[in-house]
Amino acid sequence: MAQLEDQIGEAGGPLALLRGGRSGAYPFPIRAEFTNWRDEQESWRNSAALMDLSHHMTDLTVEGPDCYRLLAALGANSFEGFGPMQAKQFIAVNHDGYQIGDCILFCLADHVVRLVGRPPALNWVQFHGETGGYDVTLRRDERTAQNPNGREFYRLQLQGPHAARIFEEVNGGPMPGIPFFTMGRFHIGKYETTALNHRMSGFPGLEFFGPYADLDGIRDTILEAGEPYGIRQVGGRAYASVATESGWIASTVPAVYSGESMRPFREWLGARSFEANLSTGGSYTPDKVEDYYVTPYDLGYGHILKFDHDFVGREALERMRGRKHRRKVWLSWHRDDVARVFASMYEQGDRRFKYIEMPAAFYSASHFDRIESVDGNLIGLSTLCSYSSNVRGWISVCMIDADEIGYGREVNVVWGEPDGGSANPTVERHSQTTIRATISRRPFASDKH
Repeated sequence: MAQLEDQIGEAGGPLALLRGGRSGAYPFPIRAEFTNWRDEQESWRNSAALMDLSHHMTDLTVEGPDCYRLLAALGANSFEGFGPMQAKQFIAVNHDGYQIGDCILFCLADHVVRLVGRPPALNWVQFHGETGGYDVTLRRDERTAQNPNGREFYRLQLQGPHAARIFEEVNGGPMPGIPFFTMGRFHIGKYETTALNHRMSGFPGLEFFGPYADLDGIRDTILEAGEPYGIRQVGGRAYASVATESGWIASTVPAVYSGESMRPFREWLGARSFEANLSTGGSYTPDKVEDYYVTPYDLGYGHILKFDHDFVGREALERMRGRKHRRKVWLSWHRDDVARVFASMYEQGDRRFKYIEMPAAFYSASHFDRIESVDGNLIGLSTLCSYSSNVRGWISVCMIDADEIGYGREVNVVWGEPDGGSANPTVERHSQTTIRATISRRPFASDKH
């Protein structure tokens, strides 16, 4: 069976593989809209939003005496005091300190941890669990698109200013105290569920899960209780834009495609793996794959990193610690320039600009657009770009060189592929253009900076 290393060789190198259009944007295999995506977007800030996370993420369960030892050997964050009913954002880097991926760890019982998220970090853990001599058992619960047997767990999220009232009603009384990024159990009608306390777009809420057979009953109970509060189910179109508002840069390129130290992992990854089918897109087209790689510092994770234990990439990250890094900020796109892009749909041939899908405009699984100063110098990368009905405008979450950040400063986003398009068949022929944008701390002035 062909492996990722074989695929890279056949494609003529990692850049050719990534830009060859083997996949489009990351899929959210749920109904596109339950009502309309504009009101669904506004519900997570104005009322209550019920989101179905049951289908698009991969789960990996690690169980056994060496469970914590395995995770600590690969995680750039501390595991001091980690145990049952706790959760953690897991940061995995390669030997040179560049990000492979991140995910959420749910510690369900002593030495039983479920990793949930995009596959790269999970694959890295599974590779070491299988090849590193650890006393663990591993079980994958693939995302729906790759899972003919169905999911083990449902996973839902209720967010918004009225979420707490709805939870109390379905629980039949006051909710248990669940500190931030820990878990607790309560009832949704006749069903028991387990919840993680974390926030999206600045509003409180819970992500909760349980046996998949309970999904329909759980959903119906919440929707009935939430109706007086204006609850809305969030479809795939609105959900695709959530990360842009909340600032989670989910579209990084795993730092696995080059280097001899990563060759054993590439030879382990199959041709059907996430990494072998990842597509890149956007106006940023580097000359070498390493220029796609990012560090945890670039993503705003520097405060999570802990050097209280040995892990893969520790020495490299410690050397990087004192350097200047890119910083995560948002861009607010200028309305007239965006309107000009839409108006170009009336032009003939490739005089049109790249189509902007609404509400989420990124069209590859890893999207990177050039951010340039007004005199044309590259100063950063724009990633997830979306229209937000909450701000009534286009925004993107970005990584910009620290010395180039000035809040309120005007920059240019280069929109569209160079040379009229790429080999990706989902990209139409078009002309490249620029869109003016303003650097901001957050999309919403009322949110904490």
